[in-house]
Formats: sequence, structure tokens, C-alpha cells
Amino acid sequence: MKTELSCEFFPPQTAEGVDKLRAVRAKLAVLKPGFFSVTYGAGGSTRDRTLEVVLDIQREGHAAAPHLSCIGSTRDSIRALLGEFKAAGIRRIVALRGDLPSGMADVGELRYANELVEFIRKETGDHFHIEVAAYPEWHPQARSPREDLLNFKRKVDAGADSAITQYFYNADAYEHFVGEARALGVTIPIIPGIMPIGSFSKLARFSDSCGAEIPRWMRRKFESYGDDADSIRAFGLDVVTGLCQRLLERGAPGLHFYTLNQSVLTLEIARRLKLI
Repeated sequence: MKTELSCEFFPPQTAEGVDKLRAVRAKLAVLKPGFFSVTYGAGGSTRDRTLEVVLDIQREGHAAAPHLSCIGSTRDSIRALLGEFKAAGIRRIVALRGDLPSGMADVGELRYANELVEFIRKETGDHFHIEVAAYPEWHPQARSPREDLLNFKRKVDAGADSAITQYFYNADAYEHFVGEARALGVTIPIIPGIMPIGSFSKLARFSDSCGAEIPRWMRRKFESYGDDADSIRAFGLDVVTGLCQRLLERGAPGLHFYTLNQSVLTLEIARRLKLI
């Protein structure tokens, strides 16, 4: 059975960045990804750029999945965007709560991702395959693991088709989360989010802000390399390839790569896994 792969990008801010991302997509196309997803800034701050990249991906003949967050948005603005997506032939959406931009006080008319999923279903029926987020190490704002799990189930019950997790480096956390979700009656695919490691300092900053744990043994090893970029890259490739191997061997339905608009590490991991 073929492992379904997908890749995530963020919308570039410059024309040069757009061209670079086009070249990255051309290289990643060898993976035959199920879709390329494109992030959506806090409060919809990258709405136009996200749409431009998504339309670019569609023109290239790939399936595109725009992220759509509801925080700071109105039903009318989301309805209009859904209409644009449908008109462009887009069939998949990553539906998220999202974050409020700094200084913005209005959370908008839809406050939670389950409300967004419900709204998309009400407006568009089964037109879109809806992805939602899952947090194997729990959402940093959740009051408890149980609350976070129930929040996830609400998104599924509202009509989500599959889920993509926050990245993690502890396979036990993913397996535990999936087991608990299944015990609640959740049957949709829960696809592991994979973050290749090119820079430990950047990874540490990301992880501190999003609540993804870097296991102590990994952190100490990375720290021991100091500024040795080659050793950091080599160790990161070994760690992430091993993680992916274990996940696939234990039944993960696919892999979703957070590429950071780069191709080299994702392609090398896929080669090591004999997926290309």
C-alpha cells in the first residue's frame, strides 16, 4: 500500500520567494504528494498571498489545500473565500481556529475550529475534504489533556475527514493520542506532522512557542554540536528518518512534511525511507 505524502508551505513575501517556492515544488513533485498545503497568517493576515500560492499550485496540476482560520473573520468573509476556493477547483481545506494577530481584540464570529468545520459543511456540503489539526503532546492552551482530546473529537464530529498533527519527536505521544482518540470513537485518519531539522536554534524557538517537545537526549546532542551545521543536519536526518520509519511500521496512514519552503531534507528523508 502506497504511503500518502503531503507537504506544507508558507506564502512567500517577495516575488523572489514565489519563484524559489515554485522551484521547490518542482523538486518535491517527485514524491507524488496527495496535496500541497499553504498556511494562513494570524487573523487571515496572509489571505491574498495564500490564495495566490494555492492558485499557482493548482495551475501546475497539483492538488492544493489552503489553510483557513476563523479567528478574526466573519461568516461573510469565510463564505466569500470558500466561493473563491470552489471556483478555483480546490477540493481540500485545512480548517483551523488560528491565532489573533497582536493587538487585535475581535475574535470574530466563529471562535473555534469545530464551528468553522460545521460552517464549511453547512455552506458547501461534501465539496471539500476537510483536514483539522491534532496535538499529540496537547495544545499549549488546553487546560488538560482530556479537554484537548474532547476538543479534537468535536472537530471530527462537526465533519472533519482527516487530521494532521503538530510535529513531534516522541512516537509514543502520537501512538497514545491515536489510541485515546480511537477509544472515543474517532475513526478518521490521523496523519503525523513531520518537521525535518536543518537548524537546531530555529527548531528550539518553534518548539518553545508551539508546545512541541524536543526530548532531552536530542536537545543535549544538538547542543553538543555547537555551530557544526553539518553534524546538526546529519543527526537531524537520522532522528527524523528513524521516527518516520517507526510511525509507518506501526500503521501511520501517511506523512505530512512541514518543509519551511525547502526541499532538500524532505527529499532525503523520503529517499532513506525508500518512498522515492
